[in-house]
Amino acid sequence: MPEGSYRIVGHNPNSAFHLSLRIGYPTPEQVSAAAKRGVNPGGDIMIHGLPNDRGWIGSRHTEFDWTDGCVAVTNREIEWLYKAVRDGTPVEIQA
Repeated sequence: MPEGSYRIVGHNPNSAFHLSLRIGYPTPEQVSAAAKRGVNPGGDIMIHGLPNDRGWIGSRHTEFDWTDGCVAVTNREIEWLYKAVRDGTPVEIQA
C-alpha cells in the first residue's frame, strides 16, 4: 500500500464493492519518480466496503489480506464515510 498524504478525489456508487471512495494516488510526483525508476506506480486505490455479494462477512474481513492495496471497511462503515467525507478531504496512509 502506498504511504503518504493524499486526498479523496471521487465517490463511486457503482463500485464492485459496497460503495467506494477514490484516493488520489499516485500523485504526479509519484508518477514521475516511478517513470525515472522504470516501474509502474500502480493506482486505483480506494476505501471501500465488502464485495457486493459478500456483505455477510462483516468485520471478519480483517482476518486476511484481500484488498490489493485498498482500504477495506465494513459496509456500515463505508456508508457513513461515503456520506460524511467530501471530495478533497485529506487522507494519510501509514503502515
